[in-house]
Parts: sequence; C-alpha cells; structure tokens
Amino acid sequence: MAPKSSDSQSNLLNQSDPTTNGSIDPVFHLVRILPYSVLRAPRLRLKLPSLSLPSPMTVFSLVLLTYFMVVSGIVYDVIVEPPGIGSTQDPVTGTVRPIVFMSGRVNGQYIIEGLSSGFMFVLGGIGIVLLDLALDKNRAKSVKVSYASAGVSSIVFSYVMSMLFIRIKIPAYLR
Repeated sequence: MAPKSSDSQSNLLNQSDPTTNGSIDPVFHLVRILPYSVLRAPRLRLKLPSLSLPSPMTVFSLVLLTYFMVVSGIVYDVIVEPPGIGSTQDPVTGTVRPIVFMSGRVNGQYIIEGLSSGFMFVLGGIGIVLLDLALDKNRAKSVKVSYASAGVSSIVFSYVMSMLFIRIKIPAYLR
C-alpha cells in the first residue's frame, strides 16, 4: 500500500476542523465573509515608541535605593507593622524614654533601627565605590587621596557603627 500524501492528510484536517473553509455551517460563512466584503481594515501608520536607555548614574541610584530598602527590612516593616520607635519607663523617675533598638530580639526590629542599620550598610558600600574611584589613573593625585580617605573613613565608620548596633541588639555578642 502506498503511503498517503500530505495533501490527503491536510484534507482530513480541514474536514475535521470546523474553523477552516471546509465548514458546512452557512452562518459561519456569512459571518466570516460578509463584513469583510463591505468593510476593509484601515491602513494604520503607527510608530512604535522609542525608549532610550537610562543613564548609568540613574541605574546605580535605583540599585542603591533598592539595596537600601532590602537591607533596611522594608518587607518586614510592611508585613509586621512594628512601631517606629520603642519606649520604656524609667523605674526610678517614672519618665518614658525612647528606645531605638529592640534589645534581645534578633528577629524583630523597630522601623528606625532598620533604617539606621540599612544606612550604615549603604554607607559602607559607598565607601567601596569611593575606593574604586580613587584607583582611576586619569584623576589628580589630590582627588585620588580625597576619594581614598573618604572611602576608608566611611567603611571604618559604618563597620564600627554596625558592630555597635549589634552589641546593643545582642548584649553578649563577641564577649
């Protein structure tokens, strides 16, 4: 027996598929042909909008802002809705004192605590960027020294403050 040709296979598909021209429904033919015999599709000359790429500084700023929001715990703040700052009552005088760090709770934070910690992390990252800028050979030596000293000082300051934050948060940490 000879193999069937592709034409006979396509005829079988046309007969089984009601959406093709081989349909026996007269209403289908009227709906399919009648509007297009009177109407024609308009010629549209639409221009696609051209999007220009953002500048590298814009991208860097958005990445830095996103990093700040992530390390500050914005997701935690939105889900849990902690207070902005805590308070405790002084047992001797009875006055209410503000507390910035939720001491003893590693998994909890006040909003100001998260923002200040996130700022210290971003400050350390900016210090690394300043150190990278200090390595540019096309800059004057005084500018390179300024970038390097600002970078080192911001990294050291952010490290010292982050360790202080951790010691306030966890009193017996690294002792």
